[in-house]
Amino acid sequence: MSNQQTGKTGWLAGIVLSALFGASSVYADTIRFWTTEEQPERLERQKAMAKDFEKASGTKVEVIPVTESDLGTRATAAFSAGDLPDVIYHTLQYTLPWQEAGILDADAATEVIEELGEDTFAPGALKMATVEDGYAAVPVDGWTQMLVYRKDLFDANGLSAPDSYADVLAAIEKLHNPPNMFGFVAATKVDENFMSQVLEHVFLANGVSPVSEDGVQQLDKKKTTEVLEFYKAIADASPDGELYWKQSRELYFSGKAAMIIWSPFILDELAGLRDSAPPTINDDPTSRELASKTGVVTRFSGPSNPDGAAWGDVRYFGITSDADIDNAMAFIRYSMSDGYTNTLAIAPEGKFPVRRGNDENPTEYTEAWSKLPVGVDRKAPLSELYDAAIVEEIVSGLDNAQRWGVAEGQLALASKIINSQAINRLVREYIDGERDASSTVDAMNKALAELQ
Repeated sequence: MSNQQTGKTGWLAGIVLSALFGASSVYADTIRFWTTEEQPERLERQKAMAKDFEKASGTKVEVIPVTESDLGTRATAAFSAGDLPDVIYHTLQYTLPWQEAGILDADAATEVIEELGEDTFAPGALKMATVEDGYAAVPVDGWTQMLVYRKDLFDANGLSAPDSYADVLAAIEKLHNPPNMFGFVAATKVDENFMSQVLEHVFLANGVSPVSEDGVQQLDKKKTTEVLEFYKAIADASPDGELYWKQSRELYFSGKAAMIIWSPFILDELAGLRDSAPPTINDDPTSRELASKTGVVTRFSGPSNPDGAAWGDVRYFGITSDADIDNAMAFIRYSMSDGYTNTLAIAPEGKFPVRRGNDENPTEYTEAWSKLPVGVDRKAPLSELYDAAIVEEIVSGLDNAQRWGVAEGQLALASKIINSQAINRLVREYIDGERDASSTVDAMNKALAELQ
């Protein structure tokens, strides 16, 4: 082949790949990708994906692991030095603050989302990254906290799924029979983040938040009283003691709890796939019996918020202000389309698809994710362990995912409130009878004002 022919062929190939991937050149330099998924097996999967992208586009990706607790300080230092990576896989807490600080390029992220199709993403995941005229970053995956319940017992007693305060309380009335069966296992250990997480979910369910766009806001007396009375009811239907994730899982696994609130990381354990946390409802630690008797609710509501809410955690791809924009966008487009199933396969039990499908098949990625193997000591796909309705409930929670302070641009302040554990402490004191509900709301508002 002559040099002229070779040049023509290379030029044509460049046009084709540039059209496919939006890259400025197929001979682009390496782009750098920071990821907090630094466990060896997960890191190897990401490196394999980077190789696949390189074969398809000609652009190399250097996968750089960063410890999650160091991510904020490293990003700030790199920004100051003008040495940010091209793409950062990051947690929700950084998304809006980094965009405001100039670390993230919202225009580039918005363009990727629009090209992939906004309507193919979970609305809640997009909402939590919304900025003026677009999105701060591209949602990648997430999970929602779940109300896990004994569906077999609910069905046998003609009970509705516990997707509201009222339905939870009705189930407690029917099923609470200690010590053989506790109606609920509520989080009551004040210094455990688990209690903070569960409480935030319960507050969100009734439309209560301690922050507004202007900062700390007074808690609504009526709505917050409803929250407190509900939480006391589920605590009264729980065993005595300082309860957190450990006791709730143990009691549910032994068949002695009708309802608990937990993360989706319980799904493989329920099905006997993890030796370190086996179900003990029968003599077989590998049994799938408990999984077959379990239902889940991701969104539930209180009397003052009939639409309800789901507590969600979402991770994002951020394109930085120092990025090779075209190639960073191309890498994210690939990771969220042809490579998306592999993206989710890094840890499918905790990576729900925030992008459900594409124009050709609106449920393509949800279906593919449901067939990915989960588990530690044994593996099986979620679609084999749980019926389609449960899988759909798990995924749909991200449609309504919320967190205190996100919509208001006050996530940092909300985190400060949560970390203070003031709400945990005052709720526990109310449960223990130290003051009535009205006085507890007053005490909360006083404590919140001091945190402003």
